[in-house]
Parts: sequence; structure tokens; C-alpha cells
Amino acid sequence: MAVLRPVLTLAGLVALWAGLARWGGIPPYMLPSPAAVARALWTQRAQLAPAGLTTLEETLLGLVLGIGAGSALAIGMALWAPLRRWVMPMVLLSQAVPVFALAPLLVLWFGFGMSSKVVMAVLVIFFPVTSALGDGLRQTEPGWMDLARTMGASRWRVLVHVRLPAAMPSFASGVRMATAIAPIGAVVGEWVGASSGLGFLMQTANTRFQTDLMFAALAVLAVMTVVLWWGVDRALARALYWQPVHADVD
Repeated sequence: MAVLRPVLTLAGLVALWAGLARWGGIPPYMLPSPAAVARALWTQRAQLAPAGLTTLEETLLGLVLGIGAGSALAIGMALWAPLRRWVMPMVLLSQAVPVFALAPLLVLWFGFGMSSKVVMAVLVIFFPVTSALGDGLRQTEPGWMDLARTMGASRWRVLVHVRLPAAMPSFASGVRMATAIAPIGAVVGEWVGASSGLGFLMQTANTRFQTDLMFAALAVLAVMTVVLWWGVDRALARALYWQPVHADVD
């Protein structure tokens, strides 16, 4: 049932989409049929494949750098309280500015290449990782830390052996969220200024009224995001083998 539910949901949505495209009176240039999108996926695979690889590379680089930077900042704020008071307002401010407003500046500063898209992805995922790990570190059971200090553990050992393991479930939640939204940053950057990638391909198709190609690129992006999230989720589940798995309540 865990596999059947999403398959049935997807089939229902595709059926609704096909019905709207056929009997809804919507022009094909506004809503192509699933069959037209499937044809575009096959006939335009020579464009979609390299564009998808470019966006995937930007997303993965953004994930690695964003998770690393967010984790380092969260640990630093946990170890030194003044750093949190000085830096956290800036982190919050970075999230208050819409990514669409930052994208043109990043393209201007870092160019039309991959760098600006990676930076955009880092900015999108930076806050969820920092916030999740920071909350996990602050919410460590005080009794565990008191016991470690009583046994002579240094501040660093308390962090490594007590606080970080206790914060891993919260950190995993932040990483999962970051994985789901990281492609957004890369695609937004490609919309503003790029020469390759799914966002660039969608923008080019839009100017040519190739709506079927736009939907095909969206489908590739959706599949890529789901597969990436699933892989990260499985890896985290294996890494956090001590975390209890709660069954869904029907």
C-alpha cells in the first residue's frame, strides 16, 4: 500500500489532467495533454537530458555546500552564545528577501555560469539546515550533559558525544527539507540568467509557446527531486538506525 497509494494518486491526477485537456475547452498552448508531454519527453530527450544533468549538478553542489555551511554555523552558535545573538538576525534577514529579488544580483556578481545557481541553492537551503540543527543542539536533554560533565567530559566531548547525536533527528529533518527545496534555488537562478539547465529550457520553451516542452521539463524536475529526496531519506534512515520509526496512523 505504501507504493500503491502514490501510484493511484498520480494516476488520478493524470486522468484529471487528461480530462481537462480534452474536454475542458483549454487551448493546447495553455494546457497540453499528457500524451503531448510524453511525446515531448521522448522527442526532446536530447535537450532534456543535458539540461537535467546541469540542474542536478547545481542542486547537489548547493546541497553539499549549504548543509556544510549551515551545520558549521549551527554548531558555532551552540558553542558560543554571542555568535547566535549577532548572526541569527542576519540569517533571518536573508530569508526575508525573496529569492527572485536576489537572483539578478547573484547572476551579476557570479556570472551566468554554474556559480550563481549554486549560491542561490545554498541560500535557499541554508536556513532550514541551520535552524533544524540549532534547535536540536539547544534541546538536548540537560541530564545527559550534566552526566557527561560529571564524568569529566570537556565541552568539545559533550558536543561530539552527547549533543550532536541527540540533535541528529532534527538535523535529518532539516536535510530532508533542504533536499526538497534545493532545486528551486537552482531553477530560479537559471530563469534569471543561464545558458543551460531545466530552468533555462523552460524559459526558452515559454518564449516559443512550446508548452509541451515546458511541462516535460517540469516532469523531469519533479522526478529528479523525488528521486533525490528518496535517496537522501533512505541514507538518513540507515545512518540514524537508532531513531525509532513511527508507523502511520490511519
